[in-house]
Formats: sequence, structure tokens, C-alpha cells
Amino acid sequence: MMQVTKSIICLLCGSRVNIFAVVNGKKYYRCRSCRSVMLDPAAHPSLEDEKLRYDQHNNDINDPRYQNFVMPLVEAVEKDCSVEGKGLDFGAGSGPVAAAILGERGYKVTLYDIFYHPDQSVFNKSYDYIICSEVIEHFRSPADEFRKLRRLLRQGGRLYCMTSVYSEEIDFENWHYKDDPTHLFFYHRFAFKWIKENIKFSELLFKGRVIIYRR
Repeated sequence: MMQVTKSIICLLCGSRVNIFAVVNGKKYYRCRSCRSVMLDPAAHPSLEDEKLRYDQHNNDINDPRYQNFVMPLVEAVEKDCSVEGKGLDFGAGSGPVAAAILGERGYKVTLYDIFYHPDQSVFNKSYDYIICSEVIEHFRSPADEFRKLRRLLRQGGRLYCMTSVYSEEIDFENWHYKDDPTHLFFYHRFAFKWIKENIKFSELLFKGRVIIYRR
């Protein structure tokens, strides 16, 4: 049986965690309740180091490969939301390609990012839809961030999250997704169900790498 760690709790649901893996000197824990895996908070990068990592990303919004990567998220928004709706790209980064594609198709998407688009006034408004493209795995306090996102949605609004979902079939020690030092939390499907029930979204839908909530 894996050792139970009492001094660290799940960053999402607050449950007890077990030591799960040690890879390249970094400890990872798995939640006994929502089954997610998280990096030891002591190994979280500083905000300065986090930005340095993002600055190295080559997120060219005109790169066809990057556009194809986010297309499932774009198509999900197109299916559900009107161009008259008001959108927010939360964690847009330096190359907000999903928002750019939606903008080309007539959608109005406001950008927010703690480093690249830090305008706090976005939090004084409400939105018909919010997109988080490869963002939620960077959350240091996932429950708080999801509560914030729900508050920003109008009644009936939708939250679209794109991430790689952890499952027991994944060989974690060789999983490329954990190798990014800014990836801190790896969600199991049970974690998304916990979010729906405890942060009070009305619906949850899985579409491959796109997870959709409705307020």
C-alpha cells in the first residue's frame, strides 16, 4: 500500500493523498477521493520561473499545427454559442490562437492572462462562455479558480476546458504531459465530476480533450 501523506491534501477537493511517484527528484501525489495526481506544492515554480517557461513557448497563432490542435475547442464553442455572445479566453497566454480563430469567425472574445493580458477589469463583467485552452493544469488552487470561473459565467453559460485527462491506463512516469514544469495538477474524470457537484455546475460533458461545464 502506498504511504498516506498527512501534511499534504489534494489541492482540488481537500482529501487525503498518497505518495504516487517520484520522477527526476519531484514527488507526485494521488488523491484518494478525486483520483487526480498533483505535483508536490513544494516543487511549484515561482511566478518568475513560470513566465520564463511561457516565454519559451512558440505559440504562433498562424501556425496550422497549433490551429488544428485547438480546433476541437473552437468547434465546441461554435456548436453551442452564438456569435452575439460575450466570451472570455482565461489564461490566453502569448499566442491566443483559439480566441483568434473565433474572432475571425465573428465571435467577440476578451483576453485575460496573469502575465500577458493582466487587465483585472475582466472580472467585473460576466460572460456567455469562457475558454481555457491548456490552462487548468497550471492552476495552483484549482477549486478557487473553478469557483471564480463559475462566478464569471452568466446563468446557462458554458465553460470549455482543454487538457489531457489522467487515467489509470497512463504510464505516468513516461507521460510527456507531466514533463512541463508548469503543469501542476492532472485531473481524473472523477475530479471533473467533483467540480460539477461541489462547485455547482448544472451539466458536465466530455468531448475528448475538451471538458464542458454549464452553469
